[in-house]
Amino acid sequence: MGSLTVDEDLMDAANLIEHEKVTVVNVNTGSRYETYLIRGKRGSGVICMNGPSARLGAVGDIVIIFSYARMDFELAKTFKPWVIFPGKDNKL
Repeated sequence: MGSLTVDEDLMDAANLIEHEKVTVVNVNTGSRYETYLIRGKRGSGVICMNGPSARLGAVGDIVIIFSYARMDFELAKTFKPWVIFPGKDNKL
């Protein structure tokens, strides 16, 4: 099985939920794939590619995680996404 484990603190800050479908882009390798989220230990800073997707990156790679939403067209015009930039050790 594939998935992406993400620290629960990071998930809360980015308004992500467990089992949500996401797109992951690895800045270091250029790989891009879709998977789902698994809640990681709160405060651990973990962002871990699991299963076959683990072959698409290495420890220390920079990844961007995209989440998508459907909404009314008028709401979309004013919607402001949640964007976070974790620091050292993936801490907020």
